[in-house]
Amino acid sequence: MQFLAPRRVAVVPIKLPQPVPDGQLLIRTRYSGISAGTELLAYRGELAPSLAMDEALAALSGRFQYPFAYGYSCVGYVEVGTTAIPAGTAVFAFHPHQDLFLVPESDVVPLDQAADLRLATMFPLVETALQLTLDAGSVIDETVVVLGLGAVGLLTAILLTRGGAHVLAAEPRDWRREIAASSGITAVTPEELAARVADVTDGKGTHLLVELSGAPSALADGLALLAHEGTALVGSWYGIKPVPLPLGADFHRRRLTLRSSQVSTIPATLQGRWDVPKRRRAALNLLGDLPLRALATTEYAFADAPDAYMALDKGATGVMHVSLRYE
Repeated sequence: MQFLAPRRVAVVPIKLPQPVPDGQLLIRTRYSGISAGTELLAYRGELAPSLAMDEALAALSGRFQYPFAYGYSCVGYVEVGTTAIPAGTAVFAFHPHQDLFLVPESDVVPLDQAADLRLATMFPLVETALQLTLDAGSVIDETVVVLGLGAVGLLTAILLTRGGAHVLAAEPRDWRREIAASSGITAVTPEELAARVADVTDGKGTHLLVELSGAPSALADGLALLAHEGTALVGSWYGIKPVPLPLGADFHRRRLTLRSSQVSTIPATLQGRWDVPKRRRAALNLLGDLPLRALATTEYAFADAPDAYMALDKGATGVMHVSLRYE
């Protein structure tokens, strides 16, 4: 599948080399997941064309210049394998949407043969939420505010709660708040948030705010919720959208901190205890332990990919995580 222009995608034919090169796996896709973050920015044309996709992944070595293939969540079975990953193995692969593809061993995560392949398309979302939680640090008995309850926002809120935080989330869509409530997360509307934060913190504000809404205005408004020397941890990627922030007296005098969190690398402060393979193993273990079925709301046939992107782009009611089904 290729992105042809802003809000235009199409399934196109490709040719694979034969025979399969040494060290490569030939994988037949069963499901692929669509990211409502970076991938939706690509769909909308909100990423700079000169920007590298992901220099750490062989399948994403290009740039966001039309036409391009993008995506990083394919799940299927190995048809031609290696000694380490033989044919028949169920795998997750960091690869664009494609029914049959070649990928290096290093870009796949072997799955349990009994794994739910549809739910496994959310592996990168779980890994991202895990990295956000690691970046948040110790949150035991702390009030943490999470802005945005898309799939990554909800998973992050759940993991922060498991880490001992009292999570208060803000989400404008009522159906997302209902899904959050079914997962034990307290969520309010953005209009209600300031009063609730003041109430639960005795007017002091929160020491940690995690911004995952993708809306620049949410970050700007969120700074006012921080306590003295509080931190806004930004997991949203805004692409080319401008992000005006109030960095005047309050930001300056209250010594507020803005930090980004990103899953491609491990921050220096954690490298003594964590690396990417360890984080992937931890995320893999979480696949069977998180309420992913509540997030797996929507499926489309691969041939209907344009409709899938349109539904995500419009914010269709009830559409949390979309996967493409290969038949």
